Amino acid sequence: MKLVKTTAATVALAATTVAGALTAATPAYAATYGGECGSGYSVVNSASIGSKGTVFLTYSAATGKNCAVAKRDSVGSAVLIEVGLGINPVGSHWPAYQGDYFTSYAGPVYLSAAGKCVDWMGRISGTEGGKRGTNCG
Repeated sequence: MKLVKTTAATVALAATTVAGALTAATPAYAATYGGECGSGYSVVNSASIGSKGTVFLTYSAATGKNCAVAKRDSVGSAVLIEVGLGINPVGSHWPAYQGDYFTSYAGPVYLSAAGKCVDWMGRISGTEGGKRGTNCG
């Protein structure tokens, strides 16, 4: 009987530890797209910027343009936030770019890229996320 109690206690402790680890791994606030590009733009792709935020790629069928926004997971004092968008391959220069010290997000930046693949990135305090050669067509 004692073995059953010890095993049950061990299982309960393990479940509590796993639940705590899952809770700790989830950020208190995860960046979400809030319409920063304007009406008619819908999220077509996104990528995490490490544990600091998310870069969102949106598209409007009405305008035929892509838009990108880099958002922090939590609003705070101003930090360097950058967002870039270009036709693949971009190289070292982002045709649509914004970077400065912001409290919550950089962008929106816009680009017409009908029938082309796009490169897009977001950077927060030196941590970068994004994708290359996506959303073709």
